[in-house]
Amino acid sequence: MTKTTQKIALSTSRDIPFNKLVLSQSNVRRVKAGIAIEELAEDIARRTLLQSLTVRPVLDSDGNETGMYEIPAGGRRYRALQLLVKQKRLPKTAPIPCIVRAANTDISAEEDSLAENVQRAPLHPLDQFRAFMALREKGQPEDEIAAAFFVSVNVVRQRLRLAAVSPKLLDVYADDGMTLDQMMGFTVNPDHERQEQAWEALQHSYNKEPSHIRRLLTEGAVRVSDKRAQFVGTETYEEAGGTVLRDLFEPDDGGWLQEPPLLEKLVAEKLEREADAVRAEGWKWIEIVTELPYGYGHGLRQLSGREMPLTDEEAATRDALQAEFDDLEAEYAEAPEMPEEIDRRLSKIETALEALDNRPVVYEPDDIARAGAFVSIDSTGALRVERGYVRPGDEPPVEDEEETDGDESDRRRMASSGEDTDTDDEDGAEEPEEEDGSRPLSDRLMTELTAHRTLALREAVANDADIALRAALHALCLKLFYHYGFDSCLEIEAKSVLFGHTSGLADTPAAKAIDARHKAWDAQMPEDTGDLWDMLAELDGDSRQALFAHCVGLTINAVYQPYDRRPKALRHAGRLASAVTLDMAAAGWKPTVDTFLGRVTKARILDSVREAKGDKPAERIAHLKKAEMAKEAERLLDGTGWLPEPLRTVGMDSAATTDADQTSHVMAAE
Repeated sequence: MTKTTQKIALSTSRDIPFNKLVLSQSNVRRVKAGIAIEELAEDIARRTLLQSLTVRPVLDSDGNETGMYEIPAGGRRYRALQLLVKQKRLPKTAPIPCIVRAANTDISAEEDSLAENVQRAPLHPLDQFRAFMALREKGQPEDEIAAAFFVSVNVVRQRLRLAAVSPKLLDVYADDGMTLDQMMGFTVNPDHERQEQAWEALQHSYNKEPSHIRRLLTEGAVRVSDKRAQFVGTETYEEAGGTVLRDLFEPDDGGWLQEPPLLEKLVAEKLEREADAVRAEGWKWIEIVTELPYGYGHGLRQLSGREMPLTDEEAATRDALQAEFDDLEAEYAEAPEMPEEIDRRLSKIETALEALDNRPVVYEPDDIARAGAFVSIDSTGALRVERGYVRPGDEPPVEDEEETDGDESDRRRMASSGEDTDTDDEDGAEEPEEEDGSRPLSDRLMTELTAHRTLALREAVANDADIALRAALHALCLKLFYHYGFDSCLEIEAKSVLFGHTSGLADTPAAKAIDARHKAWDAQMPEDTGDLWDMLAELDGDSRQALFAHCVGLTINAVYQPYDRRPKALRHAGRLASAVTLDMAAAGWKPTVDTFLGRVTKARILDSVREAKGDKPAERIAHLKKAEMAKEAERLLDGTGWLPEPLRTVGMDSAATTDADQTSHVMAAE
């Protein structure tokens, strides 16, 4: 016997006047989600209603139809239509497409409402991306697409960028082979071949985070935040044919410059142009470097120059600005919040005052003719010009004022400096007969007398700590603040080590602090070395000790040199570090590819990660190639405080070592 298949009867559909519709209490949607009612109303006004309402007849107490219909599914569409009616953009009796459920159906209104909201399959993001692309290919601008779908223009651009990913990767995404966040990571570089290579490399890596994908696709590129890029400017770079990679989904500090050689060429050309302007000032030499090494002025004398005074007009302008600034601050001192326009005005005044206070320095023509200048880029990407440095070979001849007093004065100077000027034989010659009371003392006698004076002076100074401190400080300052410092009888030699071209050293917090402090003290030093002793005497005790500590600090040399091994000095540096509880991590040093990880073996990289993070993180990167391993190690070590052995201070456990020990204990317990 043949089995009869029961036929399905669909609900009827018809137009019902809007004023015959009411919202059902059976609608399961209670929480607002999706686009706003206002936006939905605008969409209906533009495209009309794209989806019918599901309704049921309203029955009276006897079970008879009343002519009204309730809406268990489609409440948001109903409210949007209601808003259009209220705005008089839709008649009250406008026919609304409805699907009418039978009054006697066994399926409840709540079930209809739930089914419509739950069974609705959201559009796959890739389909939305391709739809936006199709609309743009038909000539619809991005802003119109954004307005039509009630999203921002940036959202449309993001979707269009996703649609530009390699078709092979889009297929992988469509088959759920990668996440949406991962696909977003591939948009940073439009090169399909690079995208596919990165995806292939990702299959052999434990790290599949979007940030890792971005690193793979921007390898070798230069960040826009790099000082070289800031110096040239991205507009100039792009006008020269350069490509800037940008990430529309994550903060990227402006993106990445894809052609580093082009950037270097533009940097060199701009530096040369800037150097020409400085060269035109008449300096004997100009040295151009992208990054000025720390200690660049070592062995050179810096001219002091003089600041240009304010003109009468500039002085009047400054007084007026300062008065306005003081008045505004006083007026709003008690205000709970500074008005925005007042805050902007105060900022402008501060900028103007700073420009007036930073006076240009002028030098004498003779000094310019023998001195030079360094032209480079500072850490912010601005031009940096350091003028007025004199090389030793360009110094004018030094004439000792005592030489003009004749040979006797010269002998006295040499004797007092400790030089051997005795022309008598070893046993000594008899003292000359007294012939003339004006005859100078013999060299031998001068030596003996000053020897007695030296011993007595040593004893006296040794019993006066304040004078001893001033004398030592005097000797140090002569060497560290003056090019020719011969005005001290103390045999104290202050040397300041030249670090060479260690990249990034000048931008460290320690270097900036030392330079700022040195410039502040240098500004207080007298022009004439003969006045230095009295200047130090006028300092209060705390200032004198602070200057002494600064000078002693400048003489420290704990730099390892393969040609000059000093194990005892380096051991003393370790003791000094312990005494001041030096923490290099707190001082700003971090293990990066450039500073450490890219310059050691893979085994040492793994040891570093193992020590800081434990065995498992080290095992996860053990299979990587060195370049990728170094980058992953940099990410893992970031923020741990881990330090290589030469930077550790005895008696201080690094945070990284402590964390790794705790991790090991936990793993052992498990």
